[in-house]
Amino acid sequence: MSLIRAAAVAGTFYPGNREELASSVRHYLDGAAKSAVTADAPKAIIAPHAGYVYSGAIAGQVYASLRPAAHRIERVVLLGPAHRVGFAGLAAPDCDAFETPLGPVTVDRAAIEAVCDLPQVTRRGDAHRDEHSLEVQLPFLQDVLGQFTLVPLVVGQCDAAQVAAVLDRLWGGPETLIVISSDLSHYEDYDTAQRLDGATAAAIESLQPDRIEQRQACGRLPIAGLLRVARHRGMTVKRLGLCNSGDTAGDRKRVVGYGAWRLDDAMPADDEALIARHGAEMRRIAGQSIRHGMSKGKPPAVDTKTFAVALQTPRATFITLKKDGRLRGCIGTVTAHRPLVNDVVANAYAAAFRDHRFAPLQGDELTGTTLSISLLGVPAAMAFDGEADLTAQLRPGIDGLIIRDGEQRAVFLPQVWDELSEPGIFLAHLKRKADMVPDHWSQDFRAWRFTSTSA
Repeated sequence: MSLIRAAAVAGTFYPGNREELASSVRHYLDGAAKSAVTADAPKAIIAPHAGYVYSGAIAGQVYASLRPAAHRIERVVLLGPAHRVGFAGLAAPDCDAFETPLGPVTVDRAAIEAVCDLPQVTRRGDAHRDEHSLEVQLPFLQDVLGQFTLVPLVVGQCDAAQVAAVLDRLWGGPETLIVISSDLSHYEDYDTAQRLDGATAAAIESLQPDRIEQRQACGRLPIAGLLRVARHRGMTVKRLGLCNSGDTAGDRKRVVGYGAWRLDDAMPADDEALIARHGAEMRRIAGQSIRHGMSKGKPPAVDTKTFAVALQTPRATFITLKKDGRLRGCIGTVTAHRPLVNDVVANAYAAAFRDHRFAPLQGDELTGTTLSISLLGVPAAMAFDGEADLTAQLRPGIDGLIIRDGEQRAVFLPQVWDELSEPGIFLAHLKRKADMVPDHWSQDFRAWRFTSTSA
């Protein structure tokens, strides 16, 4: 029998009626500023956890920023401070799901097991039973993401390094979202709260957790753990909202502060980092393009803005298909003229169905057919004095080569060196590909070399 953690604050912190709750959450999400919703969704967020009448609008700002990632986020790692039970370390739940009026959210038991060997993590159902800091985040997540699994951890007395160690282990890839639940200053007068919350915001945005004191944020420890990881990973932070209860639904004598931030991965430093971060998604997109082509006879339409910024950047790619180890199609572009994701989609379809050397790929050929993506660097024009000088400059195993003479043109990827290891033979075969005779040469002969990184 499954053990369900029942909603503890439905009807107090947020509406207890399903329809009313759904309407309330949607109201806050739809009220988010357009600037909050960018083409790329964050890797991590910090969101408030007060009653919705007080902090719902601020929460809506940061949760609306997740909408572009709703198709890829499968797991949410949710950390919030303990308000009801005192304990040391981080408390994992002993249940199988968390319930809200919008339905149950399944706990990722495998992920919980993956951190329970850490000395700072223990299973404590009592720490979760009445705790609101995690629960109030769930209806927003349910609306934006639909189906996902949850890794809920209540943070007690520990240090930032212990929190960071847990986050590092659960970090995952694009399928994992990190959510930190925290309010800011508590029960100060309005002006004091503004000063304290401004200092907290500055500390978060400069990734300096040591500048956040206990009175500045109830979730100081989970925030500090996230900021430690963010500094190590070179992440960026953007504020999406900052206010207090005196601005929303309370008087200004004793207020509580609320803020919302998104944390984004830095742009990949080089092509190897780009492939490491986005290679799996690029291959998935290429495979979807081929399957769509088989059923629809055309590549799929792509909403570029739903992908990471790196995949929106114009790049040139080649898609290579091999069937049982032998070439089955290879099509690409040598100059960047469209977003990377669009280039992958178009070239995957073309490699499968438009390479004139092969018949269109059939459904029964998918088994045993492998796909690779080559991400091309910018071609560099070569200066040379004759063919011997050109071949002497070539770097076997490194250089891709583009040649052109008049209307005749061809390209070899660096991978071709695996079969044609001698520069003279490499160039002769490339000439044949361009419909030139192997000893062709003229004063108008041009060449460009490039490097590539494979996914």
